[in-house]
Amino acid sequence: MAATVKTIARRKTTLKERLLFPAIFSGMKITIGHFFRTLRGKRVTMQYPEERWEVKDNYRGAPALVKDDEGRPKCVACSLCEYVCPPKAIYIVPGELEPGNRVERGPAVFNINMLRCIFCGLCEEACPEEAIFMSKEFELWGEKRSELVHDKETLYAIGGVRPDPIKKWSHK
Repeated sequence: MAATVKTIARRKTTLKERLLFPAIFSGMKITIGHFFRTLRGKRVTMQYPEERWEVKDNYRGAPALVKDDEGRPKCVACSLCEYVCPPKAIYIVPGELEPGNRVERGPAVFNINMLRCIFCGLCEEACPEEAIFMSKEFELWGEKRSELVHDKETLYAIGGVRPDPIKKWSHK
C-alpha cells in the first residue's frame, strides 16, 4: 500500500512580513516605552544588599531544627522526616544523648543537603515532635558543594528556639 502525500498550500507573506525594518521599529517602540516607564519612577531592579524581600507568613524557606524553651534539642531521631523526603535530602543517624536529657535518644548525625531539598515542607508535617520547621531563610550560598550540606549545628543555628506550649517532656 503506497502512502499518499497531501500537500498543504502556504499562504503568501505580505510585504510588511518580508521587510526587516517594520519589525525593528516595532521592537524599538516597545524598548522606548520601557525606558520612559522606568524614568517615571517605576523601578524594577532591587538593590540587593541594602534592600531585602519581605517574605509572607506562609513562605517556606530552608528547613531548620529547633530547640525547646530550655535549649534542649526537640528531635528524637524517629527518622520520619528522612522517610517522607521525596528527593532524599535528609540523612539521620540515631544516637544516644547524654544523661539527664529529656529523652534518651536523639540524632547523632542530622544532615540536610540543601542542593537536593525542594522546600516541600513534608518533613515539617511528618515530625511528631515539631522539631523541624520551614524557616524564612532564603539566602543559601556556599563556595563549595559541601558547604550546602547543613549539619545538625547549622540547622539548630538557623532554627533557634521555638516555645512549646505543651511540656510533654518536662519532669514533674
